[in-house]
Amino acid sequence: MTQNKFLLARKKGMTQFFREDGSVVPVTVLEAGPCTVTGLREPERDGYSAVQVGFIPARDKHVNKPQLVAAEKAGVKAHRVLREFRVPELNGYEVGQELNSSVFEVGDIVDVVGTSKGRGFAGTIKAHNFARGNETHGCMNVRRPGSIGQCAYPGRVFKGQRMGKHLGAARRTVKNLVIESVDAEKGLLLVRGGIPGPPNGLIQVAAAKTPKPRRK
Repeated sequence: MTQNKFLLARKKGMTQFFREDGSVVPVTVLEAGPCTVTGLREPERDGYSAVQVGFIPARDKHVNKPQLVAAEKAGVKAHRVLREFRVPELNGYEVGQELNSSVFEVGDIVDVVGTSKGRGFAGTIKAHNFARGNETHGCMNVRRPGSIGQCAYPGRVFKGQRMGKHLGAARRTVKNLVIESVDAEKGLLLVRGGIPGPPNGLIQVAAAKTPKPRRK
């Protein structure tokens, strides 16, 4: 699936937005762009059509040599973050072009991708909402998961058994969010609702692949 509007951003936090009719909605503030087009993927050469954009300029010594050489060949500066976005056609895009928050308009429906906050190691109660055991009558299974296998047959633990795990720090996508406000001068986007990730976390914003109408 392809989209025409896309941008990389940083999550700054949440606040509330007052509309002209006086209603209030919760929004997430995104510092969107500026992003630089660092490469174009052509169907004849690469087999697909996409635009590669860079976000957050980096010093040369902080960039891997292959990325540095690729940036020099393209005639653009090296960036800390590179992402590709599929597009139906490359008309209107050129290497070195700068994209900012003005790409989007109020009312646009977007899909947002971020990395959720890391929660460290979590047991089965926190990770899977297991019930705990008794604390009386000599019970030794207060917060333990209990039996995880069989005694004789098949005598093993089945794959996919819910157990303690590293919680969070995973890629998450929130679909069909609405842009409430665009501040092109400050480079800000106000997106209705919550977005995964910590403050200053990297966020990908793109036109919704399967847009659905949202209530006003």
